[in-house]
Amino acid sequence: MIRYLVLALVAVVAIAAPFYFYSVTLMTILCFIIFACSFNLLLGYTGLLCFGHAMFFGGAAYITGYLLKSTSMSTELAILSGGLAAGLLGAVIGFLTMKRQGIQFAMITLAFSQFIYFMFLQAPFTGGEDGMQDIPRRALFGVFDISSNFTYYYVVLAITALCVFLYYRVVHSPYGEVLKAVRDNQPRVESLGFDPEKIKLVAFIISASMAGVAGGMKATVYQFATLTDASWPVSGEVILMTLLGGLGTLTGPVFGAAGIILINDHLAAFGEWALISQGVILLAVIVFFRRGIVGELSALRRWLARRDEAGQTPVEAAH
Repeated sequence: MIRYLVLALVAVVAIAAPFYFYSVTLMTILCFIIFACSFNLLLGYTGLLCFGHAMFFGGAAYITGYLLKSTSMSTELAILSGGLAAGLLGAVIGFLTMKRQGIQFAMITLAFSQFIYFMFLQAPFTGGEDGMQDIPRRALFGVFDISSNFTYYYVVLAITALCVFLYYRVVHSPYGEVLKAVRDNQPRVESLGFDPEKIKLVAFIISASMAGVAGGMKATVYQFATLTDASWPVSGEVILMTLLGGLGTLTGPVFGAAGIILINDHLAAFGEWALISQGVILLAVIVFFRRGIVGELSALRRWLARRDEAGQTPVEAAH
């Protein structure tokens, strides 16, 4: 009952938020929540550190923008196409990298990310360093006008809720349990007859597709796509979001993404101070809060529960 009450409260707050806060900032947070969830699925539940996750995010932003500018495709189909394109790219890169682990996997994905970045830099349809400008925001399903940021916020909110629900279902499915087993003891999983490489490849494709949906949505929110979306600092930023919220937690990416976006928004006028603040936060998390915000709160709740049980034991014994 408490869980349903919390969900209802979150829904009410999310619905009322654009009446009190800038809708573009809210939509940016929602986009990065999906992005952080996709990365958490890969690192927190599969144990794969991808240093080039921005290639899916930025690549899908360009694909979505190109489809909206050059075809009559509706907005939701363009975002879905961007996610599918990112998933296809993830399948190719995953197939080539799944035999590697640890730092080798991280460095190979970083190399692929840089290769994709320079491809977008040279491609004629991306606009190069100027980016892809004037991306139209066509009617939803060809019927509903979403040109207003206030209206489009609820579309982004609905897509985010759907992606987070799918993320929740994957993590809480039998497949999700196998993913955690692969993360904790891959040789043991292999001895039970599973193929760890195929299991991780599927997770990599799902993660890439979710990141692509987030990138496609961001392109439609701002109505432009730039090389920044596909650059390695964005990959570093999503790592920070995941670590700040808590690796291997369901709600950690939500808090991590919201925290970093709000910090960047408030410190935007101070230039490099935004990057310095991110570095300080990362150091604080690594030194003092290794499990992240949600992880530390969960650990505190478990500790209090054990203390209460230990305090009740003598009373129960007396009775």
